[in-house]
Amino acid sequence: VKASSVLAEPVQEERREHGFIWSGIYNSQSGVNDTNQFIQAEKITKDLNPEYGSIQKLHSRNTNLVTLCEDKVLNVAANKDALFNADGNSNVVATEKVLGAAMAYQGNYGISTNPESFVGTPHALYFTDQMRGVVLSMSGDNHIRPISDLGMKDYFSDTLKKYVDSVIGSYDVKKKEYNITVRKKYLPKQIAFNNLGDPLDAADSVTASYSE
Repeated sequence: VKASSVLAEPVQEERREHGFIWSGIYNSQSGVNDTNQFIQAEKITKDLNPEYGSIQKLHSRNTNLVTLCEDKVLNVAANKDALFNADGNSNVVATEKVLGAAMAYQGNYGISTNPESFVGTPHALYFTDQMRGVVLSMSGDNHIRPISDLGMKDYFSDTLKKYVDSVIGSYDVKKKEYNITVRKKYLPKQIAFNNLGDPLDAADSVTASYSE
């Protein structure tokens, strides 16, 4: 049978800003590669609460998937699901689910729309929340703390909330420092000058470092 028909509605691209979709499995030992298959008859999607905002960054950590949304950071169980007893304790069991329960980390923080600020190290995760004007760190205890409060609370609160073009994060392995480069952009009518009186470019940047 040759399938040749015109659809009633035009084919359009769909952006799943609040959910996941995954393909078939890949197994190099048995020669199975179904990464190009998305069978709708199977459960291949998982949606998050739209109140958390769009998903900006995914990071694999301790066999789980750290999901950074605009206004929340979630821990999504991968290849397992958490079953809760009546007393609230969880029992982790094997399941066929690719992604299981999504648990929110403590703290009303997210990554806004700056996934380029994220840096993952073996000991901690670093990122910024531009909407709230803070620089954040999440260590092994899964507690999100604003490291920008250590002497630079007002600076980052004013800088990140204003005209920021990008917030780029990096990590210096030798010095063990998290570097954050804030690239500012000015209003069209605003002109900035350096110490010599020469006009600067449309944007300039400043870098700050943090060490545990």
